[in-house]
Amino acid sequence: MKFWFITGSQFLYGEETLKQVEENSLKIVEGLKLPFPVEYKLTAKTEGEIEKIVKEANFDDDCAGIITFCHTFSPSKMWINGLAMLQKPWLHLHTQFNETIPNEEIDMDYMNLHQSAHGDREHGFIGARLRAPRTVVAGYWKDPAVQERIADWQRAAVGAMFSRSLKIVRFGDNMREVAVTEGDKVEVQLRLGWQVNTWPVGDLVEVMNAVTEAEIDALCEEYAKLYDYDEKDIASIRCQAKEEIAIEKILVREGAMAFSNTFQDLHGMDQLPGLAAQHLMSKGYGFGAEGDWKTAGMTAVIKAMYPDGCASFMEDYTYDYKHELILGAHMLEVCPSIAAGRPRIEVHHLGIGGKNDPARLVFEGKAGKAKALSLIDVGGRLRLIAQDVTCEKPFQDMPNLPVARAMWRPEPSFLKGLECWLIAGGAHHTVLTYDLTEETLRSFARIFGIELVEINSSVTPVSLERELMLGDVIYSRR
Repeated sequence: MKFWFITGSQFLYGEETLKQVEENSLKIVEGLKLPFPVEYKLTAKTEGEIEKIVKEANFDDDCAGIITFCHTFSPSKMWINGLAMLQKPWLHLHTQFNETIPNEEIDMDYMNLHQSAHGDREHGFIGARLRAPRTVVAGYWKDPAVQERIADWQRAAVGAMFSRSLKIVRFGDNMREVAVTEGDKVEVQLRLGWQVNTWPVGDLVEVMNAVTEAEIDALCEEYAKLYDYDEKDIASIRCQAKEEIAIEKILVREGAMAFSNTFQDLHGMDQLPGLAAQHLMSKGYGFGAEGDWKTAGMTAVIKAMYPDGCASFMEDYTYDYKHELILGAHMLEVCPSIAAGRPRIEVHHLGIGGKNDPARLVFEGKAGKAKALSLIDVGGRLRLIAQDVTCEKPFQDMPNLPVARAMWRPEPSFLKGLECWLIAGGAHHTVLTYDLTEETLRSFARIFGIELVEINSSVTPVSLERELMLGDVIYSRR
């Protein structure tokens, strides 16, 4: 993925000024230290140039978005047709080449060259007039804080590109009688681009039966490098390896990067996938238990934004009212990317699903600031809920709970955080991510035009209720 840098100008000030504009633009691009590369494309001076470059960006699969900057005054009427057809994320960078106003050097020629103070205002007007989804970042381009904000937007744009081509495989349906894991798959594909389809568990079993012992040996060698385990558990571990290999073969065959399954549909399988799902998540796949394809998709999107980050499928399990903590876990499937130490593979009885005891990774989640995300369907539209949390080392070892787990404190406070989550309609399944910033989150929601509900230190149940009522008015019309 790369990003295209387009500078706005015009012919009014002559060829010498345009030459300097291009030289300065190239220096700005070279000075941007970002997670994804930026390529200077041109200094746009006419309506035709702008339309042409936007069409090229739309059809270039490697272009994740455009960054525009008006070095000089660039009349915005000539941007209308191009921006109206833009299908890629857009960042408006409001900067200028020089940081300060030089006392001796400034004259009318200097003024004609360094005009972003009003050139970008013209550009900002047309973005507002078109009601175009865009992120605006103001500040000096060499400032690390400004570059960090651009980086945040880049991750949102990459997540959006990934989302638009995301395929999710559902092995079976969702858990019976559960409401929040239902959803409008047509709306999700229209809005986010996700293609969500079902494959029978029988298809998975058929692929499992074709997995070779050599393939299982190779994956078990990989497990041994990453995780600790007892040799007595090797039979169960090999069963999980067979399931993982088969699941990934189907995902690769279908071009999918996320999947869901359910303990209520395991016909022909020996175990509910535990270690298998966990290890696949560590490789970048999204996962959702009990048929929760929305959480599976969001997990995959966050992992695409932060390939080396810490993100996992998660579930709120139980509360400690005395210590004001939430225990998050699941019966098997939590990603080892959030582990505080080296995970251990263990085999224990699972009193659900009616299958043999599954191998799973057991570990404690790491401490740190994080977000819990929930994508829900509120009837004809989507709502993305994000709650700020502080993960902590569990204050007790819970020796009889052999699962991967995390503990956290929700914002704005324990009880108000719980109330706000319920008021917003947040699910019991979430994506727990340690990397996602507010800037990236807001840009992602802005790109797709979906409602974003942030539960943080400044929110109260009363203010949230008002925000949700306003959101019903705004987003129901889209």
